[in-house]
This record gives sequence, structure tokens and C-alpha cells, in this order.
Amino acid sequence: MSRELPAEAIEFLRRPQHAVIGWTGKDGRPFTVATWYDWDDGVILINMDARRRRLAWLEIGASVSLTALDADNWYRHLSLYGQIARVADDLELADIDRLARRYSGRAFRNRTSARVSAWMAIDSWHGWDDAGPWHFESTP
Repeated sequence: MSRELPAEAIEFLRRPQHAVIGWTGKDGRPFTVATWYDWDDGVILINMDARRRRLAWLEIGASVSLTALDADNWYRHLSLYGQIARVADDLELADIDRLARRYSGRAFRNRTSARVSAWMAIDSWHGWDDAGPWHFESTP
């Protein structure tokens, strides 16, 4: 179960911000990759090609972080920390289409590759804006 975020943070996440997801591999090395995401009723939806190596690490219970950067001012950002709560095949490509429409305005172009969705539950967060009072955080 994700922790509740402030309304201002949820509003920020509902916009298609630039984002980076991070995790630690089984060998202990840190990994990050740019990603599309969406706020999904208290959790974060991500989606990836089923052939991606990161799927081996992004299993249920894996610790992850996601940082969303304001598209107009990357100093304003929100970092979320938590774990993968659910993983499922995106058989009808509904989740990747949802993300593609959110970011590009149209359905995902590649209709032949298998896709997998994952949902991130949020344990804590940190938001920052160097220009003003938008600064809040939570600790687990």
C-alpha cells in the first residue's frame, strides 16, 4: 500500500513529466533509465518491453526510486521511493498505449513486441523547487 502524497505532489505527477527510474541490480550496482510513468490511483505505473534486462531486477518487492522532473524547470522535481507492488503482462498493450498517449498524443507505434507493466508503491518522497516554497518530504 502506498503512502498518501500531498495534493500538490499528485497534481505534479498527473502531468507527463520527464522521469528517471532507478534500482539496484542483484550484483549491487545501481541502475537508472529514463521512463514514461503515470499516476495510477496511489501507485506509479511504468511499462517496458518484455525483452528488457531490467525485468529481472524489477520483480515484486524490488526497491526502486522514480524522479519526475518538471518539464519547464528541472530544479523542480519530485523523487519517490518504494517497491514494485505488482507486475503483469500488458497483453492488449493498453498500458503502453495509455503512456504513449500521455506523452505523445497517440498510441504506441510498435505493436509486435510483448510488453510488461509494473506498479510502484510509494513509501516516501522528497520534492524540491529552488524558486519557492514547494519543498516537502516524507520519511518511511
